[in-house]
Amino acid sequence: MSLRQRLTAYLLALHLLFFVFTVALYRTQPWLFVALEVLLVMSLAGGFHLMRRALEPLGYTQRFHDLLQDQNYAARLQMSDGAELEQLVQQFNSMLGVLYQERLHLGEQQGFLDRLLEATPSAVVVFDYDGRVSLLNASAEQLLGLADPTGKPLAAWLDGRAGWNATLAEPARARSVSLLAQLDALPLGESRLLGDPDGRRYRAQRGHFFDRGFKRHFLFIEELTEELASSEKDTYEKLVRVLAHEVNNTVAATGSVLDSLLYYSDQLNERDSVDFSTAVVAVRRRNASLGQFIERFTRVVKMPAPEPRPTELRSLLDDIVRLYSEQCRSRAIRIEWLRCDDIAPQALDQPLMEQALLNIVKNAVEAVEAAIADGARVDGYIRLALAREEAGVRLSVIDSGDRLGDVPAHQLFAPFFTTKKGGQGIGLLFVREVLNRHGFPYRLAPGGDGETRFDIWLPQPH
Repeated sequence: MSLRQRLTAYLLALHLLFFVFTVALYRTQPWLFVALEVLLVMSLAGGFHLMRRALEPLGYTQRFHDLLQDQNYAARLQMSDGAELEQLVQQFNSMLGVLYQERLHLGEQQGFLDRLLEATPSAVVVFDYDGRVSLLNASAEQLLGLADPTGKPLAAWLDGRAGWNATLAEPARARSVSLLAQLDALPLGESRLLGDPDGRRYRAQRGHFFDRGFKRHFLFIEELTEELASSEKDTYEKLVRVLAHEVNNTVAATGSVLDSLLYYSDQLNERDSVDFSTAVVAVRRRNASLGQFIERFTRVVKMPAPEPRPTELRSLLDDIVRLYSEQCRSRAIRIEWLRCDDIAPQALDQPLMEQALLNIVKNAVEAVEAAIADGARVDGYIRLALAREEAGVRLSVIDSGDRLGDVPAHQLFAPFFTTKKGGQGIGLLFVREVLNRHGFPYRLAPGGDGETRFDIWLPQPH
């Protein structure tokens, strides 16, 4: 029973009791009985009036509560006739006005933040209190390609519990898996440089903020590929130019001196002459090797701009297979076609592309040879594939070397980085420059079953 009902019952019971007492006066003093009845009716009416006024603040409070529940902060309570309630109504209306202005302000801030997140080129991922994705901006959706990400942890895509966007191609999915694994393992408060199988590099940071007293994490991912590549390229170009200038001057002068020294060999006795000539020839050979060594570096820096012309890819790859067939046979390595679709001529710079593919196959031969020598593989093979796909053409060089090991993806194409003993780290650098200048996406990554794949995607010929 509500308070209003209890008060109503109390007034009725009290006045009913008084009415019973006044009935005894009806026979003896009828006029007094009538007067008392009038007073009782007036008292009852006055009681109901006072009760209504006394309970009116509760009505305003209930209406105020309903407005708050409905978040209808633009509405206002009607002013009361009584001066006692006027101040209460004014306070309620003032509170509603403040809440309305605060809501407008927060709405403007939220709208501005939403537009800012959508416009920023950096990827932003926000998690809820339980570490599940609650928000992705447009850049994050494009970068990661997650399907229906809200309410799922990042690990859900690593163990197959969550799906991917239907339009996401296999190379992009492999890139996303690599990035998600690194992002999921990123500790709170740290910023790291991440890489994907395509050689792209990103700076990722995991931070946190407090929402309603609870900590929530977020990820901020910024692609640095173009910026780092430009800075990297400028740095090694300057370095190579300085080294080439100094070494070439020294090599030329030293070669001239060594050639002159050979004329003195006839002036020595026979035994000393042979030793002298042998030593000078060895030094001259080493001097020439040093010149060739620095020439390989300058070849990357002085690479000409591509001059694309229609080129038969199959013929180009057939020449490379024939070139390496004898070398592979002598090392117990099979080099063969895995798949060769009929592809229309591609617009590319044949000399540059041929040299890049030669570098890729050469690395594959060395990797397979090392695997056989280590006893890691019994059968060594290199397989070429030229496959027509929906989005274009995929050219693949697959080898059984499996020598990538634990090499981070972002280091594979780094200048002067190598895993080979005595390597110089410029083979893949040259390949990267050629493919980037042609605008061909590429990926070097383990292919499963102990294989390594180098995939190059070319546009669909028209």
